[in-house]
Amino acid sequence: QLQLVESGGDLVQPGGSLRLSCGASGSTFRYYAVGWFRRAPGKEREGVSCISASGGRTNYASSVKGRFTISRDNAENTVYLQMNSLKPEDTADYYCATYEGTECRGVLGSWGQGTQVTVSS
Repeated sequence: QLQLVESGGDLVQPGGSLRLSCGASGSTFRYYAVGWFRRAPGKEREGVSCISASGGRTNYASSVKGRFTISRDNAENTVYLQMNSLKPEDTADYYCATYEGTECRGVLGSWGQGTQVTVSS
């Protein structure tokens, strides 16, 4: 399994921006779709965004569409989540995970340990 490491979480004011990174070990990272997920305190985990292995297809939860942008650099084995216009309801632990395939569907494989995002004034 791949090892994934998230970074970039921080405390930010409403309206602010953060960029999360999901770095992976191993040369096979480029063959997997990668999703970002989050779990807010007292809530269930939800999918935030996903990007196909090639980077050509992306999707977003309705709650973040237009504010978040997912991208990947396969040469650097990294997937990014640019988060703009952050709201308090975006406060959560954010996780990245690979799908067992090139598209954003099916079984999830490797998970990172998470990075905390807090949006508060």
